[in-house]
Amino acid sequence: MNHIVVHRAGGYDRLRLESAPDPQPGPGDVLIAVEACGVNFADCVVRMGLYASAKLYVGWPITPGFEVAGRVLAVGADVQGVSPGDAVVAVTRFGGYATRVCVPRVQVFAVPAGWTMAEAAAFPSVHLTAWWALFELAHPRPGATLLVHSAAGGVGQALCTLGRLAGARVIGVVGHADKIPAARAAGAEVVEIGGPGLAARLRAHAPGGYDVVLDATGYETLSMSWDLLAPGGKLVVYGFHSMFRRGAGRPSWPKLVWGFLRTPRFNPLDMTGQNKSVLAFNLSYLFDRTDFLTEAMGRMQAWIAEGRLGPPKVQVFPFAQVADAHRALETGRTTGKLVLAV
Repeated sequence: MNHIVVHRAGGYDRLRLESAPDPQPGPGDVLIAVEACGVNFADCVVRMGLYASAKLYVGWPITPGFEVAGRVLAVGADVQGVSPGDAVVAVTRFGGYATRVCVPRVQVFAVPAGWTMAEAAAFPSVHLTAWWALFELAHPRPGATLLVHSAAGGVGQALCTLGRLAGARVIGVVGHADKIPAARAAGAEVVEIGGPGLAARLRAHAPGGYDVVLDATGYETLSMSWDLLAPGGKLVVYGFHSMFRRGAGRPSWPKLVWGFLRTPRFNPLDMTGQNKSVLAFNLSYLFDRTDFLTEAMGRMQAWIAEGRLGPPKVQVFPFAQVADAHRALETGRTTGKLVLAV
């Protein structure tokens, strides 16, 4: 097989295409011939050497990637429900940038009818992230008002779509005017960052405050997000993108330190007094929660079959051009989901 290997932290030149023996399925495993791999901002952070769970579970060298789609090559003992030749999508805790991937059966799901492999590979990570944020942590009631930062990105669009399916009203923030159509297509009322008084413009959409604010931006928006919460509101944090220098390929240590120092510290006394909550998570630590994977993917696949949830918008890069995909993602100008085609 071929896979993308990062031997030590750094820029785009650290993404090396190498060959290795094919993995072999053990009991309960499924071996997949990969046709498409999803690309996530977390993969860029892994390449930079700053992703904590990558250090915990793998170390160096590492192959990034959290999701793939392809066809089953072989199955191990005790595997039921999939057979060689089946079109499947799978989630992986790293290792997804490869032409062959072996994963436990519980992490493998059928490709939805009519979807391309690229669309299938683009689905799990962003939608599972959105699912956990909304339905495991925030629990928005029908009629709730949600604020979604980076609403035109992969997770942002998934949050908008699932939020609307939950019966909520969704306000989406985008960084550039050319991202407005993508966020609107996902069901959001859109506010562009550019121009004066962003907080005031967001407040105008929800004078009583937001029931849920979903924020992966980090120090640039967290204090504002907290201030915009309604009494009883919940701030859900799942990333810190503003700590990274856009398009540089390498982390800026002064910017990281500055971002760390400027990240607000939420006081439990203030939370209690204002009746507001802060919740946070990282999906890569949740792979042992097989109940969550099964329930969330099962429910979303049912929505897909019912026509309530459609395929994500994708931008496809050739597998060997993984550096170009990372570079594009780090500019902050992409919309939807980036995918590597094997």
